[in-house]
Amino acid sequence: MPMVMEKQEVLAELIAQELKPYVKKIDQDAFYAESFLRKLGESGLLLSAARPQAEVLADGLYLVGETAKTCMTTAFCLWCHLAALTYVRTTENEKLKADLLPSLENGTLLGATGLSNPMKHYAGLETLHLTAKRTDGGYVVSGVLPSVSNLGRDHVFGAIAGLNEQQQIMVFVSCNSPGLTFKEKNDYLGLNGSATYSCTFKEVFIPDDRVLSEDANAFVAKIRPTFIAYQIPLGFGVTNASIHSIDKMVNRQNGCNQYLRTQSPELQQKEEEYQQQLLTLISQEPLDWKEIAKIRLGAAYLTLEAVQTAMLHNGSAAYLKVSAPARRLREAYFFANLTPTIKHLEKVLSL
Repeated sequence: MPMVMEKQEVLAELIAQELKPYVKKIDQDAFYAESFLRKLGESGLLLSAARPQAEVLADGLYLVGETAKTCMTTAFCLWCHLAALTYVRTTENEKLKADLLPSLENGTLLGATGLSNPMKHYAGLETLHLTAKRTDGGYVVSGVLPSVSNLGRDHVFGAIAGLNEQQQIMVFVSCNSPGLTFKEKNDYLGLNGSATYSCTFKEVFIPDDRVLSEDANAFVAKIRPTFIAYQIPLGFGVTNASIHSIDKMVNRQNGCNQYLRTQSPELQQKEEEYQQQLLTLISQEPLDWKEIAKIRLGAAYLTLEAVQTAMLHNGSAAYLKVSAPARRLREAYFFANLTPTIKHLEKVLSL
């Protein structure tokens, strides 16, 4: 279910003009490609009105995958925005949807997810970091989220807070909310251009018209398949770019790379199989989140294999800090540790 040709051409032009020239700056100087994200919306590539869910999802997968071929940091930021869009498209809070969905889809408002800790909480890996208390007209939220990406002064993000042990709420938070403070995190191995911050909530008021759900447990069950599905092409994009870098090296040093154990056709076959499995799954309703999680896990392992193979095929040239294979190596290790991480997925799929 590929994106229509006209949209593909628009995306290719945006990547060429708004992303490719900045890839090294993103990787080396923690540059945040905000303009690219906004122009995706301005170009109409995020619209969902009067379109089947499977078509909207397939288009989002294509956007992430094509972006990741050039820069997975920015593709990850796009995934954050698509996650936020998923929350708003799914909520039964019609005022929230009416207020925010148009601006999230047209690029005037950018969103983020904030669900790393809650997803780990529901898998039994962590305690919930945010607490909420009911007050007149909404809730007061306190606590700390260690890292939320794709944030900016006028951005919004989803978060889950516990009222008590039995009930959690999911809210949509404005970054300019009083009582909310940020500390930038840019000392990672890679993806420092992802606008990632730790977020400290000190009695942040969330009005009722910004509550996504009073039952976060049930809401997460609804959004989780799409949340995970949108991550998968992050790996596909990096894998595809790695395959191309391997193919470029085929004649170097008198064709010596032919003796390496892993070659690009093997990687390409695995990638195509996973892509077909994913497209088949998203055409079915309801989405089976465990089947999607299996593909997410397989894609993570494949991406690690692809970047390591590309490092070997590119030889000493890849061992420069600024090389594209080295960047993709760091991107792949981020993908392996993106919630749900490989060990998180291994646990939930074993149950």
